Amino acid sequence: MSKNKVKFGLSNVHVAPITVNDDNTFTYGTIIPIPGAVNLTLDPSGEDVDFKADNIPYFNDSANQGYEGSLELALVPDSFREKILGEYIDNNGAFFENRDDEIKPFALGFQIDGDKSNRKFWYYNVTAKRPATGSKTVENTKEPVTETLNIKALIRPEDGEVRTFLEPNESNTTAYNGFFESVYVKVPKSV
Repeated sequence: MSKNKVKFGLSNVHVAPITVNDDNTFTYGTIIPIPGAVNLTLDPSGEDVDFKADNIPYFNDSANQGYEGSLELALVPDSFREKILGEYIDNNGAFFENRDDEIKPFALGFQIDGDKSNRKFWYYNVTAKRPATGSKTVENTKEPVTETLNIKALIRPEDGEVRTFLEPNESNTTAYNGFFESVYVKVPKSV
């Protein structure tokens, strides 16, 4: 149970490219740090079912289809453009976007700070759209212009998992400290 009364801040954003195996299971690649996180919004996706009978709401259920939202960054890192968006980098360091680029799915990890403890997250099956290109003229001050990735956090097909999060406690220090070393997987409860 969380000790926090409030949450604030976004940091420690990471991605891990996904390879989809022949049996539809995932293998997560090398963790890539994504510096410059500004804002993250992930809203639940899925329709509610309201069935009425006997002149009352008789049954209610919700379909969990993951989350949809956006990740705003100071700048989309070159490593993300290459490893996730599939852009080609030539010998001079020029980036090429091609109509045939294959955008890879990825796991998304990040940290949200709280007043007592910080909470670390992994979303297991995320896709991103290409970011828009834009800037603006410098006026009286230099205002940074951010870049936004529209993302969907989908259900992992192999087991239905969507996300996990962990707050530190007396018994999970090792797991919490190593949370972004690899994509965190469920540890069975001891009997």
